[in-house]
Amino acid sequence: MPRSAAERRDDLVALYHEARGCPRCPLSGSRTQVVFGSGDADADLMFVGEAPGFHEDAQGIPFVGRAGKLLDELLAENGWARVEVFVANILKCRPPDNRDPLPVEIETCRPYLERQVELIEPNVICTLGNFATKLLSGSRRGVTQVHGQPLERELGGRAVRLYPLFHPAAALRTPRVKDQLREDFRKLPALLAAGPAPPPGGESPALDDQAAEPGRGAGSTADAELSGQAGSTADADAAARAEQLGLFG
Repeated sequence: MPRSAAERRDDLVALYHEARGCPRCPLSGSRTQVVFGSGDADADLMFVGEAPGFHEDAQGIPFVGRAGKLLDELLAENGWARVEVFVANILKCRPPDNRDPLPVEIETCRPYLERQVELIEPNVICTLGNFATKLLSGSRRGVTQVHGQPLERELGGRAVRLYPLFHPAAALRTPRVKDQLREDFRKLPALLAAGPAPPPGGESPALDDQAAEPGRGAGSTADAELSGQAGSTADADAAARAEQLGLFG
């Protein structure tokens, strides 16, 4: 029997509480706090980056600096606010010095992302940058080759449309990339209007037949430049943070 949005949201909040105390990989010893994700707990549109940067680690919210401002700008140009989508990363903890995630970190943290997809039930997942694109598409082809080309994949037990995009941080460095990112964003409303992806088992477009190498890629959130305060570990503050992240909305 399908579960209601309220039931799924409650489970997402429970997952947040589980993740914020996660000790399963070495990053638990160096993080300031877990960056679980933020936005609408029942969103049709989800964005997935690589890992938190310095300031995301401090604030506990993904994409809070210049790259995040550009993401907000692009959303607004297409009629959305950040609170209407869900934004997350493959890793929930910041790797030291913003290095690429290691295979053990990916394997340990990926179940959180898959569970998020299962509970939020997005129809479209935008992968931001090379790392997220290669990992979630299962392809060695980078975002430069496949940006703006939707493909069907299964993630978290759910058929979704993956939509590779340049990372906003890369767009800030290169005007041509920013123009392309803006053009790819303009195709999102039509992609969402197509509705849910077909169930697994049908024919799906594939980028190639070779799986991506875990731990290889680019497109971190290291450019984020907005500072903030780390959250408290008290239960009341945790509940307040969950509400701030949009998980009760």
